[in-house]
Amino acid sequence: MLLRLDDEDRQVAFGACLGRALEGYGRVHLTGELGAGKTTLTRGILRAYGHIGAVKSPTYTLVEPYELTGVLVHHFDLYRLGDPEELEFIGGRDLLAEDALCVIEWPERGEGWLPAPDLTVRLSLAEEGREALLEARSAHGRAVLERLVSMPELAPCLTNAEGDAAS
Repeated sequence: MLLRLDDEDRQVAFGACLGRALEGYGRVHLTGELGAGKTTLTRGILRAYGHIGAVKSPTYTLVEPYELTGVLVHHFDLYRLGDPEELEFIGGRDLLAEDALCVIEWPERGEGWLPAPDLTVRLSLAEEGREALLEARSAHGRAVLERLVSMPELAPCLTNAEGDAAS
């Protein structure tokens, strides 16, 4: 699924839709160059569960937990990760095994250690805005894409004519 996100407001709104579609659990890998909007998208995901306020990328702490309206969200930023084994020292295995929603920026830095994602979101710069390419990697990920396609507020963002939810 490919989405066109013309500005930051649209990106946050898409994140909120994605958060609702995830239903409070799963693993989402966010990829893209610096400034592509991974943390902005995470802010939208958190808003779906009632978070109000700033969302900082946990670049130095590696993970920021949020307990929101019965949902536990772990926001990882692996940009400064020196070695994937560092995740073991911060309790990453336990955090990723919990019945939680794990949003992981820079997952390629944890390659070989991270479990497979349910959904991969590749963000890229596109003219004034961003594009988001979503790929399902599990049954939960496919169900998330199906829910997203049925959300009327995302219809203007879909770039493929059929709104095909297949990855």
